Amino acid sequence: PRGWTCSTWRRTSRRSGRGCELSPLQETKWWLMGATGLSKDALHMHVGLAVLVLAALLGRWRVGDWRPLFAVLLVAVVGELWDLIDNIRTAAPMQWRGHAKDILNTLFWPAMLTGLARTRLFRRER
Repeated sequence: PRGWTCSTWRRTSRRSGRGCELSPLQETKWWLMGATGLSKDALHMHVGLAVLVLAALLGRWRVGDWRPLFAVLLVAVVGELWDLIDNIRTAAPMQWRGHAKDILNTLFWPAMLTGLARTRLFRRER
């Protein structure tokens, strides 16, 4: 977020104090949080929904198909693996619950929409 310094970032994220180089993913997250005013958890939810919609549009799949939801899962897991690599690189403690929560936040609403799209409630009569 705007106005944050290396020491603020290290203090709030419990980093070891080694360097303050952020990976491109971390830079993008911090920029998005500052630009939108959203929390990290809210960003995960928005990214999950965006990936679901984009995967459905680009793949020309129904939202109720498993493939758009799988794309969301793939993006969530890759993002958390990148976070784990950043934790190792900066000697930060592993935050397994936090990573699991991030994956669940990213998947929750896309999974709900996929489930709803598979019900009769949202199917067109032919």
